[in-house]
Amino acid sequence: MSKKPEKKPDIHEDLDGFDIKINKFGQIQSNFEIDKLNAFLNENVVDKKLKDSSEEE
Repeated sequence: MSKKPEKKPDIHEDLDGFDIKINKFGQIQSNFEIDKLNAFLNENVVDKKLKDSSEEE
């Protein structure tokens, strides 16, 4: 059986080179600093829970 070559997913240019894995102990290992990843998510992802709560006010 031949294996298909793994296709790289399309990613945002700010996350170029991002790699994340889970080791045998269940710990997340990444090549990006957590603060940098959190800053990216804060800028680019809408938190649905916060969005819904602001509409109720």
